[in-house]
Amino acid sequence: MKNNRVLSRFNFVAFNIIIIVSIFVLTLFSYEKVNSAELVDRIVAVVNDKIITLYELNSALKPYVEQIRSSGYSNEKEEQLFYTIRENMLSQLVDELLTDQEIKNYDITISNNELNDTIERIKKANMYTDEDLRKVLAADGLTMEKYTDSMKKQMLRSKLVEYEVKSKVIITQEDIKSYYEKHTDEYGGKEEYHLLNIILKVPSYADREKKDGIFNILTGVHDKLKEGESFEEMSRMYSESPFAQQGGDIGFFELTQLSDEIRKAIEKIKVGEFTEILDTDQGYQIFFVKEIASTQGTPLEEVSSEIEEKLYSNKVEDSFQAWLKNIRKRAHIKIIK
Repeated sequence: MKNNRVLSRFNFVAFNIIIIVSIFVLTLFSYEKVNSAELVDRIVAVVNDKIITLYELNSALKPYVEQIRSSGYSNEKEEQLFYTIRENMLSQLVDELLTDQEIKNYDITISNNELNDTIERIKKANMYTDEDLRKVLAADGLTMEKYTDSMKKQMLRSKLVEYEVKSKVIITQEDIKSYYEKHTDEYGGKEEYHLLNIILKVPSYADREKKDGIFNILTGVHDKLKEGESFEEMSRMYSESPFAQQGGDIGFFELTQLSDEIRKAIEKIKVGEFTEILDTDQGYQIFFVKEIASTQGTPLEEVSSEIEEKLYSNKVEDSFQAWLKNIRKRAHIKIIK
């Protein structure tokens, strides 16, 4: 009887130990499961009544993360880039969610015909068959269904921008004229300098004595030029340029095409004058300005459409950012670190 009571008590204790251990294991498993789930997915942002999950953020970041990791940056640089890209991508996802909510508010829709026509135009532009497109998408890890869904979202957002922004952007003739007048470097006439030169090359191995000897020879040439000798004749006689037999004629140049040292020297002289001796990368040189030719600018009428398109694109982007900023102000946005 006593042995039975002892055995019974032993069984009771053993049973309780098993229960306690089981509870501990289950609790630990549950904790690990929750922790694991939290690492795999959690909420990273709340935008009005919608959420952005860590999974969505990581999916959007994946191609950029892979690119950074394959670029050979240091660990510290990688971390900096990961942080910056993560912040920018999260901000972009918030903006996309806000625009999607505005699309819903305005009841903007895309018909199946519109969607199919757009995809067909893309296939035609790239000379893709349906099978070709599917192969290209598969190489990027996309299915046709995901691509179609993504294209539909882009088209809806484009319609929203058209409705909220583009339709309110106006470019006037005054805007076009003002831009044209402020960008004379792009559309206006340009000055080109017809240059001749005399050059004596300095070998890379030349010592100070050798350099001084070469400089003294060119100084003698420079003195003869001052005395009225023909620049072309002096070039034929002394220059080591491939253009020496053409009188040192090296052609027409805009000042922006010349090195700073040569440009500054050319700017100081007039047509028919020559520079002092210049110590350049090619050797000791003297330049002569034979003429200055002014090229004709492009008339406003010819570039009006180009300028209008450029101004319209810039204004649409600025207006869209301003519109988005206003939407953000009115929205409830919470970023969860």
